[in-house]
Amino acid sequence: MDPLPLPELKQDSVSNTIGIFLSTVLSKHLYSIPLELLPFSTLILAFMSLEGLFVFHKWEPIFHVLLLFSFLLLFLLGIGPFAFKPSSVYLVDFSCFKPPNCCKVPFSHFTEHASMIESFDSESVEFMAKILASSGLSEDTYLPPALHCIPPKTHQREYVKEAEMVLFPLMDDLLSKAKLSPRDIDILIINCSGFCPSPSLSSIIVNKYSMRSDVKSYSLSGMGCSAGAIGIDLAQNLLKTNRNSIAIVLSTEILSAGWYSGRERSMLLLNCLFRMGSAAVLLTNKKEASKSSKYKLLRTLRTQTAFEDKAYLTVIREEDTRGKLGVTINKDLLQAAGEILRSHITILGSQILPFKAKLRHAISIIRMKFIKKSETIYMPSFKTAIQHFCLPTSGRAVIREIAKGLKLDERDIEAALMTLHRFGNQSSSSMWYELAYMEAKERVKEGDKVWLLGMGTGPKCNSFGLECVRPIVGESKKNPWSDCINLYPIEAVPSKSPA
Repeated sequence: MDPLPLPELKQDSVSNTIGIFLSTVLSKHLYSIPLELLPFSTLILAFMSLEGLFVFHKWEPIFHVLLLFSFLLLFLLGIGPFAFKPSSVYLVDFSCFKPPNCCKVPFSHFTEHASMIESFDSESVEFMAKILASSGLSEDTYLPPALHCIPPKTHQREYVKEAEMVLFPLMDDLLSKAKLSPRDIDILIINCSGFCPSPSLSSIIVNKYSMRSDVKSYSLSGMGCSAGAIGIDLAQNLLKTNRNSIAIVLSTEILSAGWYSGRERSMLLLNCLFRMGSAAVLLTNKKEASKSSKYKLLRTLRTQTAFEDKAYLTVIREEDTRGKLGVTINKDLLQAAGEILRSHITILGSQILPFKAKLRHAISIIRMKFIKKSETIYMPSFKTAIQHFCLPTSGRAVIREIAKGLKLDERDIEAALMTLHRFGNQSSSSMWYELAYMEAKERVKEGDKVWLLGMGTGPKCNSFGLECVRPIVGESKKNPWSDCINLYPIEAVPSKSPA
């Protein structure tokens, strides 16, 4: 028996036009719709099904128009499934590692030990002493026990010991603050640029704390000082597709793995500037966390220029002429960093600055190009949208240059300068010591927005914004600044450039 013939469709009918549009445009892309848009895609499928039914039964064009109008009205009003939004991500709390006093390394101690290490000549020691004197670091920064030995212990066993020293207390403190068990954690992310063991750092944590077999664990390496912000971005993306989940992001740097024992000046810089530090951050998308969390994660932004050879080679790990492994910092670094930061804040400004400020900026560009070429371009202040800034602690000169570009004053960069002074450059975890400084000073108020910026090898520029969702008080007694916050801020010393 032959199948019943389908009703004929007129080529010029409204029904046929709508049907062709739906099948060729909407259906083609439905397979790639992310999970957070699933309710929206379900409504599209329902609409397509009804439209197909209308076409099949040759309903009048007015019904197709009414269906489409109803669909658009629901979409614009945000009713029902159209009101669906991805769950907000909250920063419940964070912890910063405070090294023991036995790890402190005064300048005299550093130079004395360096002069006793055979691989350094007198010129190398003199150069490092000069860098320290102009670095903006205090006498109270820390180096791991392995680098207090003569010669420094730079082998795998010491790297693992240092990792355990900085990561385990952090996990204990953060879990204690949040009153959580290790088995409550759904996502674990660890970033460490210079040390990538096997088993991975994330596996070391999973093993130590007997975490669940289905915990999603990630180890990020080689991404430099921006890796902390990348870890937050990764956690946010994972929390978008894993409902009612808890994530921990650990940021650290294993200094004994990055110690350079050669004589190349461009490689000796890291010995002088980088110091011990690590941070742990607890994030969740659970709705009940909105009442107890400190912050709400607003947005993340990532830019990079690794596609340009000149920028790509500004910071690179390699062997020197004597076969000693180290990280070379080339003279083009500041230029490359300035260019990527300019690109980054341009994108950020378009997203967060008030419309009035963006309009004034655009008008000033048009005036300069077509009316009065001598006129300067108006640069809006980011302080109209952000109250607090956590900047890279790469050095006083770098901090001040960033502040100049963003129109920040001394109070805005105080946290960055004081963190550099008290703890040194702690790579990807520095931003959390800056936020801890602001909390200890009780400057972050409910409703305030904080911008945290990381810049690293690649080069990469990554940042994210936080909004304070509850009053934060009493932090000066339980964060890494507890024993010295009353001594800060100290009077800033003008920055000097090393010879």
